[in-house]
Amino acid sequence: MSHAFHRPDSAAVHAMLAANALPTSDLPNLDMDLFLGIGQTDQPDGVIGLQVIGCDGLLRSLVVAERVRGQGSGQALVGGLEDLAVMRGVQTLYLLTNTAEDFFRKLGYVKIDRKFASEGIRQTQEFSSLCPEDAAVMRKVLPSQSPC
Repeated sequence: MSHAFHRPDSAAVHAMLAANALPTSDLPNLDMDLFLGIGQTDQPDGVIGLQVIGCDGLLRSLVVAERVRGQGSGQALVGGLEDLAVMRGVQTLYLLTNTAEDFFRKLGYVKIDRKFASEGIRQTQEFSSLCPEDAAVMRKVLPSQSPC
């Protein structure tokens, strides 16, 4: 299955995240240009977002519609987001998850103790208040193209 990325409609991102019990309260504060979608703009098959904090990035809100799961959409979205992160100068990408630790491990992410996340990442709303304390914290060092 081929995956063409687009900037998803913010209302569609909100609806998709809410339907999958993912945080939405901080979406108005995020740069929607750093979200990728696949499928239709107003009704995407999947979305993912990036929050850039200096040389670090927070992979946010990966959701794939149930009707297209198992077709490589999640992996394609993560790959597209990693490319976007590298273009934005991100050297280390972090994420928090309660349900997809095995999925991300297969993509090269390593589970770390919360205290080893960078200060900037620890101060994001997602890290500090939106995700539960027992969420797995994972990170991946990206192939950097620019010094930070």
